[in-house]
Amino acid sequence: MLYCENPCPPFESGFPMWESHEPPYLLPPIDYEPVMFSQQSPVSSNSGSDRNSGSDERKRKRMISNRESARRSRMRKQKHIENMRDQLNQLEVSNRELTNRLRLVVDQNQLYRRENGFLQSEAVMLRERLWDIRQVLLVRQLQQQCFIMNHSSTT
Repeated sequence: MLYCENPCPPFESGFPMWESHEPPYLLPPIDYEPVMFSQQSPVSSNSGSDRNSGSDERKRKRMISNRESARRSRMRKQKHIENMRDQLNQLEVSNRELTNRLRLVVDQNQLYRRENGFLQSEAVMLRERLWDIRQVLLVRQLQQQCFIMNHSSTT
């Protein structure tokens, strides 16, 4: 038989090896070992059966451990999501309370600004009246002084 040195020769045709149109005697021989899948460890006739059963037992324990770890991870994730939802609800309630308080403060601020504007305009009017009263008093004082001076000069 004629065998190629390279077990995977390049294909010029672009076809995979199993679709090659080359005669089968030009392809390298393929040795297949049967693979058995079962729940129990496979029974083999070689002396490494203890090693395989130990390996299978480790794989089984690792698979169980991985499943348990995944379950715990899902539980942690679910708990985290629940905590985040609780926190979101608390923050929404707090936000509503703060928004209501802010609205109240803004309303009070507007009320105080209107009242302050009214009081300032009233203060301006009162200052003007006080100025007018002072002017009247000064005129009266001057009149009295003039009267006194005129009266004293005539006597």
